Amino acid sequence: PDLLATLSASTPIPADSNPLPTIPVSSNGEPIGKIAYTCQIFKVQASNQICIINADGTGFRRLTVDNTKQHYYPSVAPDGLSVVYAAFREPNIYEIYEVNIASGVITQLTDRLGNLNSPEISPDGNTIVFKLSTPSANQLWLMNRDGTNPRQIPNVTGWDPTWSPDGNKILFASDMNVAIQLYTVIVDGSELLQVSNLPAIRGRSDWSPDSSFIVTYSGQPWNRDVYIMNADGTNTRMLSPTGGNSQGPSISPDGGWVAFTSYFDQYRVDNGCEIYIMRVDGTDVRRLTNNDYCDYQPRWGP
Repeated sequence: PDLLATLSASTPIPADSNPLPTIPVSSNGEPIGKIAYTCQIFKVQASNQICIINADGTGFRRLTVDNTKQHYYPSVAPDGLSVVYAAFREPNIYEIYEVNIASGVITQLTDRLGNLNSPEISPDGNTIVFKLSTPSANQLWLMNRDGTNPRQIPNVTGWDPTWSPDGNKILFASDMNVAIQLYTVIVDGSELLQVSNLPAIRGRSDWSPDSSFIVTYSGQPWNRDVYIMNADGTNTRMLSPTGGNSQGPSISPDGGWVAFTSYFDQYRVDNGCEIYIMRVDGTDVRRLTNNDYCDYQPRWGP
């Protein structure tokens, strides 16, 4: 199919009468920035690498070069100069790394702290939030940008953390009340608040640049869809076209677009997932990647 093939968008599910906030967009309304993602470069699930592409579908690059490691959960730094990600080292040990986009230089930030993933750099560039898995719980942790001073966020369990735009809160998924839902918490572990009420919430979500809305995904295996809601959980409605098993949304730096993974062209084929983008109202869906391997876990950056 065409690289930017446009799909017909779904009709959003009405919830209440609260309108979407006014969202700033690029000067011509077109997507801007870069999208980092996990790419199964050799068409096998044991060859997960980190790749990056411009938001218009140009400029593809593979950022990681070690074919002996599994790489996951990339996230672009707020200044757009680097990407942090997790990579498999040995059983139960995943380390966090940072790669400079221009030079390709890779820096290891952790050393045998545990099973780590989902790193994301704070808006001020000084702190990284991530998940640490233990046999009994998924914990949220913080560390300095250089990997020093790792510490657990108290009072919460969960995964797939992402920063609020002001850097004061963390949005994450958790099953602390049995059903998986989205929560927010102050970085010191206070003011825990459930913000979603959807069946079968899965994980990676994102916050709009002005903090007014959240995107997430929900649904049963092979029947998942991307949803948008106000930051307090009200006015929830579906964005993605149905039938694609859409997952892992990430909002563009200008707040006007959403990147996500879907299987529109190869439904129920394990290596059939590609990266798509759409406007925040669910229209103008475009396919960015077109490979014979799986592209997933997109994260948008400047």
